[in-house]
Amino acid sequence: MDNINVNINSAVEKEDRLIYSLLKRLIDIIGALFGLILLSPILIIVGFLIKLESKGPIIFAQKRVGLNGKEFKMYKFRSMVANAEEIKEKLKEKNEMSGPMFKIKDDPRITKVGKFIRKTSIDELPQLINVLKGDMSLVGPRPSLPNEVKEFEPWMLKRLEVKPGITCFWQVMGRNNIDFENWMKLDIKYVNERSLWLDIKLIFKTFFVLFGDENAA
Repeated sequence: MDNINVNINSAVEKEDRLIYSLLKRLIDIIGALFGLILLSPILIIVGFLIKLESKGPIIFAQKRVGLNGKEFKMYKFRSMVANAEEIKEKLKEKNEMSGPMFKIKDDPRITKVGKFIRKTSIDELPQLINVLKGDMSLVGPRPSLPNEVKEFEPWMLKRLEVKPGITCFWQVMGRNNIDFENWMKLDIKYVNERSLWLDIKLIFKTFFVLFGDENAA
């Protein structure tokens, strides 16, 4: 009898997870399409300002690690000078972020337009295209760089069990004020507790911290 109950519970859990995945994908598609259409005037203006201020592409595409370790190209509005990766090598000793992540305050590579779009998180909006493609979700752990994942401790790899997202706990709970290990713990918390209700709450919370968030950078 116990084995029967275990099998039934396992089947119900799998069905619930399948329903959740399907509904989550539906919300991703509708949300991304709605966002791209509604925000299209902002996207056009920002693209024009980026091109006006500095040489280089409007959209910055970078390899990131997604679901089950699969790599994909993540899109962002370019907020730095075109040769930012070359300059980064000279700034590594000034890194203020714990763990394998790199971030410094008043990064000299960031353009004037870049400071604004980072402050308001507008630089992340092109990732709505990643959501439509299925590489990302509206809600999920932020996608990491391949070299960062190589330095993860084994328990941190659990965050790769779900699609990366545009927003998650880290975005609404402090961002730059959270050290690397606690950031990873928040991502694991999401993986373990994920649900449609949690996704919806995180999306709405993101709107409240999106503009003028002093922790955005």
